[in-house]
Order: sequence, then structure tokens, then C-alpha cells
Amino acid sequence: MERLLITGATGLVGSHVAQRAVAEGIPTRALVRVGADTRLLAEWGVELVRGDLSEPDTLATAVAGVSHIVHAAAKVGDWGPVDGYRAVNVRSLAHLIEAAQGSGTLQRFVQISSLGVYEPRDHFGTDETTPPSATGLDGYTLSKIEAEALVLEQFRSHAFPVVVLRPGFIYGPRDRTVLPRLLERLRKKQVRYFGSGDQLLNQTFVRNLASAIFLALRSDQAAGEVFNITDGHLVSKRTFIGTAARLAGYPEPTGRVPRGVARLLAKASEGLYRLLGKTEAPLVSMARYKFLGLNLDFSIDKARRVLGYEPEVGFEAAMAETIDWFRSQGLLSLSGNLP
Repeated sequence: MERLLITGATGLVGSHVAQRAVAEGIPTRALVRVGADTRLLAEWGVELVRGDLSEPDTLATAVAGVSHIVHAAAKVGDWGPVDGYRAVNVRSLAHLIEAAQGSGTLQRFVQISSLGVYEPRDHFGTDETTPPSATGLDGYTLSKIEAEALVLEQFRSHAFPVVVLRPGFIYGPRDRTVLPRLLERLRKKQVRYFGSGDQLLNQTFVRNLASAIFLALRSDQAAGEVFNITDGHLVSKRTFIGTAARLAGYPEPTGRVPRGVARLLAKASEGLYRLLGKTEAPLVSMARYKFLGLNLDFSIDKARRVLGYEPEVGFEAAMAETIDWFRSQGLLSLSGNLP
């Protein structure tokens, strides 16, 4: 790689891609917004270019001379108007594509999507031949479907050298959004399993995802393809949540809500919150029902076959590394209590 550009480099996925790229001696640039915390990137020696994906005029400097791009920036969440997600995840992506095509140096573009684009139902080995479903999804996942459609159409019409990766539930050191919320609910004893808790989770350790990203950046056969990415050996909701609780020093949750009841509660709660104009998601939402209630087993055979992807870090080691990071950052005391 002559030069790698990362969007979302201050976030969970982007920071791990940047750290690995620097370790491999790859000239690495990050597009960062004014006011972003870039201390870690600067410490690693990442070149910082100030700009904003929503402002096309700021992108020319970022893409100049870039051979590879990892697009990890996104508006993430499970609540709110779809247009707010679309503005960041689709329209800003279109700006980046236009700038990258105009640079004349781009060889590979990796789009980070999500396994959430599949229909919200139980999955048992679902692979990439199953098309995304726009039915019953939240604004974030709907925008991810539209983003995939955009980059793949650019591949078909303009040979845009894109690879789409669909990770599952991403966890790991430097997560400051999803896992912290789960740990806070565990501390408050607010976590209940929807159903038995034995349903599989599509967990994806961030360093395993970074490995898949670098394989996609370098694979000659991957252009225009879509790949599911998980840890390979999936664990149950009970194992994932219980292990996080135990390592953090919290009691493991035991309460259960029947799946049918949880689904009805999620639909009713969302309807009420929308009626009231609430800006925060209800405690039981359809996105959380999917996370806690559905069996989320997706095949990664295609990534293994085409990319040579093999998850390097197993679940126990990955979760231990993650909780140790939380504790090392003062985000988790020795007793497990969040400050």
C-alpha cells in the first residue's frame, strides 16, 4: 500500500486499523473532524487531515495520493429518524466516493457495513447469497443497506474497487459506546435474557475484524464482493454477557423474559416513544430484542475461502483483553463499579 486513508480513525474499528497499519510500516492518514481527540493517532505517527465527510470541499486533501481507503466512519445507534443516519452513512459516503474517484490513485476501498442488514429473524448459518432486507429495521441498519447498494452500484457502473465487510456485534478495547452501556446495565442489574439466553451472538472481536480488513485491502479476488465477518466460533448470549459480567466483577444475570413477550414489549415501547417524540431508545427496543433474543449465526465460509480469513483471537482471550482495557483506563474499578 502506497498510502492508506482511514475514516473514523478515532473510533473503535478505525483506531485498530490505524494501529496495525502503522505497525506494518504503511504510510497512514486519517480524516478527522475539528475537535476530535486525536492524541492516540498523533502518538502513533498517523498523518492527520482535518475535514468532514459532510463537506465535500474538505476531502480533496484527504484523498490526494491515497491508494487504499478504509471507510469506518458512521453514525451508529438504534434509535432516531432514518434521515439522520442517512445523512452520514449514505450522503457523506457519496461525497467520499466522488473524491476518491477523482484522485486517480485509488486501488481499493473497504466499506464497513453490518450483519444487521439481514432480515431481523433467527439465523442459522446465513451466508451472503441471502439478500439484505429493509423490513423491520432501525434507521442505522436501513442506512447501511443503502450504503452497500451505493458502493456496489459504483463497482458495477464505474469499476469502483470496493469490498464490503459485514461484521457482527463488534467488541474490544477502546469501545466507548456499546459495551459500556451493557456494563452499566449489568451493574444496575437491568439485564434480562430474552428467551433461554442460549441463542448465538454474532460477536466480532475488533482485532479479528482488523485482520479481515487488511485481507480485503490486499486480495485481488475481493473487488465487488461482500463478506460476513465474525469470530467464527460463536458463543451464546448467556456466555457473552455472563463472561463480561464475571470479569468485570458483577453478578451474572439470571432473569429471563419470554421471547414473545419481549417482542411485544419492544414494539409497544417503540410505538409509544415515537408518539411522545422521545430522542432516546426505550429500554426494550427491536434492536435490543434482536441482540438479546434472536439466534444470530452467520456463515463466514466465503471470507475463509476468498480472503483466507481465520479469526486469530478466541472469545475468552478477547473478552479478557477487553475488560482489562476498561479497567486500565479507570473505566472499571477493581470491584467492578463504573465511576
